Amino acid sequence: KNQHKTTNQGPSTLETKTMLLHRSLLRLSRHARGATRACVFSASRAAFSGSSRGRRRAAQLGHKKKKKKKQQGKLGGVEFPGAPTARFTDRLSVEKDEHVIPVYRVLDEQGELVNEEYELSYSADELREMYRAMNRLNAMDRVFYDAQRQGRISFYMTAYGEEATHIGSAAMLDPEDLVFAQYREAGVFLWRGFSLLDFANQCYSNKFDDGKGRQMPVHYGRRELNIHTISSPLSTQIPQASGAAYAFKREGKGNVVVCYFGEGAASEGDFHAALNFASTLECPVVFFCRNNGFAISTPVTDQYAGDGIASRAVGYGMHRVRVDGNDLLAVLDATKEARRIASEENKPVLIEAMTYRGGHHSTSDDSTRYRDSKDIKYWAQTDNPLLRTRLFLESRGWWDSEQETDLLQSARKEVLDALNSAETSKKPAMSELFTDVYDTKPQHLVEQERDLLAHLKEFEGEYDLSEYEPNDSYVDPSAKIKRS
Repeated sequence: KNQHKTTNQGPSTLETKTMLLHRSLLRLSRHARGATRACVFSASRAAFSGSSRGRRRAAQLGHKKKKKKKQQGKLGGVEFPGAPTARFTDRLSVEKDEHVIPVYRVLDEQGELVNEEYELSYSADELREMYRAMNRLNAMDRVFYDAQRQGRISFYMTAYGEEATHIGSAAMLDPEDLVFAQYREAGVFLWRGFSLLDFANQCYSNKFDDGKGRQMPVHYGRRELNIHTISSPLSTQIPQASGAAYAFKREGKGNVVVCYFGEGAASEGDFHAALNFASTLECPVVFFCRNNGFAISTPVTDQYAGDGIASRAVGYGMHRVRVDGNDLLAVLDATKEARRIASEENKPVLIEAMTYRGGHHSTSDDSTRYRDSKDIKYWAQTDNPLLRTRLFLESRGWWDSEQETDLLQSARKEVLDALNSAETSKKPAMSELFTDVYDTKPQHLVEQERDLLAHLKEFEGEYDLSEYEPNDSYVDPSAKIKRS
């Protein structure tokens, strides 16, 4: 500038070159910043696309130039994060999906194959064993229900009419698969090895009860059988199942979690949170809904206006199937395929088993006050899973009336023997009131136990402790002992 003076005609040649150089540097600076952002974005995109979620996202978006070109135009353009696969339209339509999910079945009410070309995947011995288990469950329900009415146990819940949903689903699981049940899945316990005596001990809260009498009847559980203890509040087990399934996914062993619940529990918020977690985290879990028509006294017409429970899987991007819950073969097929998807693909599956609650909700309920006794009779005599399975076995020559008589008599005797044995067993020791909460008993519980024992000793004649096991001879039932 000092050597080249400007004139009124404009800047000098050097000044012009300087200005052009300055502008070029500014452009380079902007390009550099843009390139840096592009590099960071590309690196993040590469890392994301390498993950399972990234691969799923890539599949949704396509990442193909041709597809992006198709999106351009009057109806093209952006891809919304909330619905990346949605297509644009210039026609306004406020829709209601009228599609009704069909019910998969193999056998009709007479025990005959709906499709003659159906290939049976289960042997005669396997189906006979399942049928025996269904009848043992039914026999236990009848005897235990009568025992409650006689005042021998305080509470009970039957599974009349739902035996196929229990046995059919449990038979298709691996022993290492984890089960979260609601409270009407005693057949799942039975199939997995929970004995009739175990059921009776729990209902009597005696010294052989794994829960040491701290749970109300029918709240079974067994660590060795991979079944979590039953919890009374509805739906609490559903999000727990999603979490456990996510842990299974991280372990990578191929096992799945199966969670049982009724259609009434699907009205709870926990149900929706659990399905959303399982879907977005891609958890290997099978949600098994027993749609038996009633949530205690509330019919399904007061619970939902949509197409049952299976239709809700669509909103969560899940696999789903609706199956005839009174058809043992259909339940076996549906559970087998659902478990395969959950195990091999790490995807949740929702099964809705359509059935009918043949008994009262519990021994505290009288279902004849809110439903027609003719309906109860119809389902018990016409569309009953025990009857349907028996008719199928007889049609194949795998069962006869003599075997039926022997089974019913032996099953009832087994249940009565278990009930009588549990009834005569003593209650857990009084000292067990202060155990199992803390690893090391804190001082305040030590003092409370000392005061209780001192009180009982001082007023020894005022309390009948003969029905309790003595403190010094009590053996924890969770120990490896042979139950008598």
